[in-house]
Amino acid sequence: MAAPGNTNAIFPKGEKTSPDYFTGTAWLNLLVPKDETGNYSVSDIVFEPGAKTNWHTHPAGQILLVTDGKGYYQERGKPARSLTKGDVVVIPSLIEHWHGAARDSSFTHIAISNFTEKGAVDWLEAVTDEEYNRLDR
Repeated sequence: MAAPGNTNAIFPKGEKTSPDYFTGTAWLNLLVPKDETGNYSVSDIVFEPGAKTNWHTHPAGQILLVTDGKGYYQERGKPARSLTKGDVVVIPSLIEHWHGAARDSSFTHIAISNFTEKGAVDWLEAVTDEEYNRLDR
């Protein structure tokens, strides 16, 4: 089933994400789980308008491939980067960041996450309304 307003969905929506790590409604479809073929996983993540991740880091980095909608990627202390279909974000190891949808658009990306003995992600606090409301200004 496609995301609301997204008739071009490549993959089904997957499972609803945890409110412990996401604000708003998002779905994660684990396409390639970590297994003996590699130290990475591949997921398709669909964000409803305004949904976003918490601040977080990846011990071994992450790659985002934007497949639909409009969203943002922001590193701590830097301006947010607007994202649309076809954009690629290479996130270095241990950089605090968040990503998610614009207020008026759903947003979909494929996330390629690398694993280490410390796991794939370290979750931090939620993005505040003040931080999010500074976008588009």
